[in-house]
Amino acid sequence: MLSLVVAAFLAVQQPPPPPPDSTKRDTTQVKLDSLPLKMARTVSFETSEATWMSLDVSPDGRRVVFLSDRSGAENVWLCDPDGSHPKALTKGATNLYASPDWTPDGSYIVVSRTSGFLGSTYELWLIHKDGGSGAAMLRVQTGPNMPPPMNTLGAAFGRDPRYIWVSRHRGGFGYNLDYPLWQLAIYDRQTGRLFTQTDMYGSAMRPVLSSDGKWLVYATRYDAETGLRLRNLASGDEKWLVYPVTRDDQESRFTRDLYPGYSFTPDNQAIIVSYGGKIHRVAVPSGQVTDIPFTAKVDQQLGPMVHLPIRVDTGSVLVRQIRDASPSPDGKRLAFSALDRLYVMDLPNGTPRRLTNDSVKEQVPAWSPDGQWLAYVTWTDAGGTLNKIKPDGRSRPVRLTADSAFYDTPVWSPDGARIVVVKGPRAPRTEEHFGPGYEIVWVPAAGGAATRISPINAWGRPHFSRDPNRIYIYEGPEGLVSMRYDGTDRRAHIRVTGYTSPTPGAEANPAGEIIISPDSDRVLALVGNYVYLVTLPLIGGQTPVVNVSDPSSAAFPVKRLTMIGGDFVGWTNDGRQAFWSIGRSFLKWDPVVADSMDKIKARTDSIRADSLKTDAFKALADSVQKRLRSRSDSLSKQPAYEPARVDVTIRVPRDVPRGTVVLRGARIISMKGDEVIDNGDLVVTDNRIVSVGARGGGNAPAGARIIDVTGKTIIPGFVDVHAHPWPTWGIHETQVWKYLANLAWGVTTTRDPQTSTTDVLTYADLVETGEILGPRIFHTGPGVFWSEDFKSLEDTRQALRRYSDFYRIHTIKMYMTGNRKQRQWVIMAAKELGLMPTIEGGLDFKMNLTAVIDGYPGSEHSYPIMPLYKDAVQLVAQSGITYTPTLLVSYGGPWSENFFYERYDIHDNAKVRRFMPHDEIDQRAERRPWFRESEYVFPRIAASANAILQAGGHIGLGGHGQMDGLGDHWELWAMAAGGMSNHDVLRVATIHGANAIGMEQDLGSLEPGKLADLIVLDANPLEDIHNTNTVRYVMKNGRLYEGETLNEVWPRQRQLPRMWWWGTEPGKAAETLR
Repeated sequence: MLSLVVAAFLAVQQPPPPPPDSTKRDTTQVKLDSLPLKMARTVSFETSEATWMSLDVSPDGRRVVFLSDRSGAENVWLCDPDGSHPKALTKGATNLYASPDWTPDGSYIVVSRTSGFLGSTYELWLIHKDGGSGAAMLRVQTGPNMPPPMNTLGAAFGRDPRYIWVSRHRGGFGYNLDYPLWQLAIYDRQTGRLFTQTDMYGSAMRPVLSSDGKWLVYATRYDAETGLRLRNLASGDEKWLVYPVTRDDQESRFTRDLYPGYSFTPDNQAIIVSYGGKIHRVAVPSGQVTDIPFTAKVDQQLGPMVHLPIRVDTGSVLVRQIRDASPSPDGKRLAFSALDRLYVMDLPNGTPRRLTNDSVKEQVPAWSPDGQWLAYVTWTDAGGTLNKIKPDGRSRPVRLTADSAFYDTPVWSPDGARIVVVKGPRAPRTEEHFGPGYEIVWVPAAGGAATRISPINAWGRPHFSRDPNRIYIYEGPEGLVSMRYDGTDRRAHIRVTGYTSPTPGAEANPAGEIIISPDSDRVLALVGNYVYLVTLPLIGGQTPVVNVSDPSSAAFPVKRLTMIGGDFVGWTNDGRQAFWSIGRSFLKWDPVVADSMDKIKARTDSIRADSLKTDAFKALADSVQKRLRSRSDSLSKQPAYEPARVDVTIRVPRDVPRGTVVLRGARIISMKGDEVIDNGDLVVTDNRIVSVGARGGGNAPAGARIIDVTGKTIIPGFVDVHAHPWPTWGIHETQVWKYLANLAWGVTTTRDPQTSTTDVLTYADLVETGEILGPRIFHTGPGVFWSEDFKSLEDTRQALRRYSDFYRIHTIKMYMTGNRKQRQWVIMAAKELGLMPTIEGGLDFKMNLTAVIDGYPGSEHSYPIMPLYKDAVQLVAQSGITYTPTLLVSYGGPWSENFFYERYDIHDNAKVRRFMPHDEIDQRAERRPWFRESEYVFPRIAASANAILQAGGHIGLGGHGQMDGLGDHWELWAMAAGGMSNHDVLRVATIHGANAIGMEQDLGSLEPGKLADLIVLDANPLEDIHNTNTVRYVMKNGRLYEGETLNEVWPRQRQLPRMWWWGTEPGKAAETLR
């Protein structure tokens, strides 16, 4: 049975109308209000083209098996052929299913099942139609030193029910794959043995057999297209039945199987199959095709679109992050770094003050035990030092190490005699490499030579208990370890773990940091985003492992200290309080007070609960009882204790140029509709556009600087809404080459949807203050991942407060957060908190469509199904979502970045070498996989994106950080390969991107009042889209730079400072020695 995705499988999200004999309805169906999100709007369209998925009808025609997430997670369901009497056949919150198929006797269903929200390795399961948990027939086998497990999809029966035909492949999904991938096999239900049946280069998928035992039909790839092969089972002879058909999904995550479902007619004379958006009858064996007419009128309810208008902040910069905050031993002062400078403030409400006037990076302050000194580290491109300074702000720093190296996370010994610090070679860290050559060393508190303690793997930071002779450090998989000053007597004390993926063989996620308490009986553990207080048992032998994902069932007492999140954890000197920071807030937790408050609250909750059982309560009106129960439930969920919080306020001036400049004589493509001004003036005062119009007709004041750009073309600056310009984490860079590259190629605004760490909070502020040169750095912060494992809407609200209240950002990334219910909690909480969520595409077209329906305003990465037909195109376009296909990392085929690397030699390009370190170039340019041009799928994906655009939808530019700067031009050229006009391509790069992040009031077009972000091109991109890469000038926030050099030409005349990689390549003399 074939059904429209939008008309059938989405329709089963809502209960069907009751039949006339509604008194006979099945009473075992689940509640239909399990999904929390209420639909708020409707889109309507009529189509004769459809995107399809498969269902299966029982042999007697009386029941239909289908997959649905109506209960909040995907499960196998049964219903009558008219959609009535739906009933869940499986239960669970973390499984995905594919291709349910009835056994010939109609008693069982065979279905492929995988676990986890990115699962792609399927087991074959047998489930009885009347219920039960079922059993795995072909189970995924995992373990140490084992090859990737076998994958099983597309179960099908022929004449003999003993055998099941399947598609088999070793491993899950992947990128840039080589064939063959899948082959057909038969599974013997009596012996459990498997027998391979094909050896096709283009793979063999989705078998279908005639009930008379004569014919086998299966899908295979041939010259970049998919076709259906027909095999005579008696002779083994094969031929093409029909070619081409719908493209298979073997290079994606195949969540709807490898090919849409199809079947033989009851008389075995034909198959009914869908391709090209139509239903067809294909005669067997002749292959004669007859179209089956189909039209559907769709009224699809959607959730409210969470798209928020956001103004670009142009006032003074309120610093978003304090790093490595630490209270003084007497608890009266707080030391931290902000904007990579050293600060101290009096607690609780003092004014933060800098301790030095140095221009180097100053990070990771550590108090001496007597509170008289702060140790800290510095960093420049020439290396770093370990310093100490008096916290009074009146003295100069004292350098403690003579050699310039990389230093991090210093700590004083309890007796104040030594400082232990992480040390590493300068060059690898300058080149953005993490960990090679790292060790912990100790230095005399007065300064001197560093003495090695031990090499380390650079997971955690060194610290002490009250014992001055043992150094503790978290070493990841080994857990928290300690050693003496000479590195001997190494002991492992505890491992702390968290969320465990439901995928077979998965291990629990390790903690990010573990810090022992001064009294050595507890540890603070940072697991995921949360801070835990964990009992440290002394058991001897094997290192104890404590999993904190459910504190109530942990092996030893565990207390979760925050529902929102935290970072930079530590203990006060006396061990009586734990602390952490998040954003610009510093928090302290008092375990004694918290325990006392917990006991008081427990008693209060118990008394309140008992009061709801009294006769007096029962005598109240029902409405009053309901209100009181709701109030009681709300109070019981409130925390008994909240940590003490200090918000640190530091404001610094934002970098804004002063003066008026006129760009005269250029063609101006304003992105204000179709407006093109052939010979125009664009006037900028300070950082905003004052006027855009015909030459000589602007509002330039007397004395304005005139820059002649006659014959050139001005377009708005590019807005890359899926950029990943990740800088170095921890100790920060002085300048980020990825930022420079983006700006040099005209990218004036980036939105990073998943930054992995919170370092970007500081980097973005540094760009705004002008200390670092780069585009506007907007971001989602670290993604909201499945490991959050949300249990309720309230849990979700609390977690998302870290973004709205503490990171103070406007967008978040829902990164495969969980099942449909959990994803709906995310968008509901985001709407309440003023956050715009975008989703990780996840190579799952069903999930992509549910995100559209649920009101998500953004979808990242390409839809893996191609092409999209009118039903899906209309749904996406009318919903208002911004679809950013990131073609350079195309789903469903080879990445298009390989196409461009094959055709554009970046290795010897002077501009590339100026803005990208040589080893970064080599990684991208020297050795690449090669694919025949017809194998690339980006023109197909781009064609679907163009269809959405032409239907009134929104498309975003996303370079994905593959080739910062230049890669955005490749992305646009790839977009044009799908038939998009050059003007529309430019819209995608500019105004559509601004709309995607809610900032179209300030960005994305050249209009008076908008911020002055623009590109001056030497050639016209409307004539040739490749002319986007003729960047003469880039203006960001009113400052004008040369595109080739990033030397500033307005309003200052300032050269770009020398970058560390310039002039470091081997000289000609060295070449003669080879």
